[in-house]
Amino acid sequence: MEQLYQQVILDHYKNPHGKGLADADPTALSGLSHQVNPTCGDEVTMRVHFSGDGGERTVQSVTWDGQGCSISQASISVLVQLVQGQRVADVEHVAEVFRELMDTRGKGFPVDDASAEDKEDLLGDANAFTGVSKFPARIKCALLGWSALKDTLASTGASAEAHEQGINHCSQPSKETP
Repeated sequence: MEQLYQQVILDHYKNPHGKGLADADPTALSGLSHQVNPTCGDEVTMRVHFSGDGGERTVQSVTWDGQGCSISQASISVLVQLVQGQRVADVEHVAEVFRELMDTRGKGFPVDDASAEDKEDLLGDANAFTGVSKFPARIKCALLGWSALKDTLASTGASAEAHEQGINHCSQPSKETP
């Protein structure tokens, strides 16, 4: 199983989804985030375009450019595969489950967790990072892109939490945060 997971990571590293930072779309809400892992130098610049409004807002596209180890780059590729075209609330849930996986110290979701199978189904290729969670320094690599995504959700006001609190920075099309 570990070899299969290593192959999934390697495949995403060699054939990344969403790589190549797109220009901002002036007709849509978009967020831009640059994240650096200071411990290893991995970095990513991510642009997220959103469509829709309020609770129906979706992640229309995720593009990125960056450099770093196979874990950070593959994790970003998997992120793109999982969140593109999804409602923001669903994206936030996937991100939360991925962070939960990173807290399992290489053990995966507990078998006595009734929702473990659902979580594994939700994460798809992201389950390949289960072994990564044994190594705290590598967890930061795996979470780099997820931090960029979270930053774009927060800085644009597109997060479900912001929507619930009535915070709406999204009313101006073409708003992009640096």
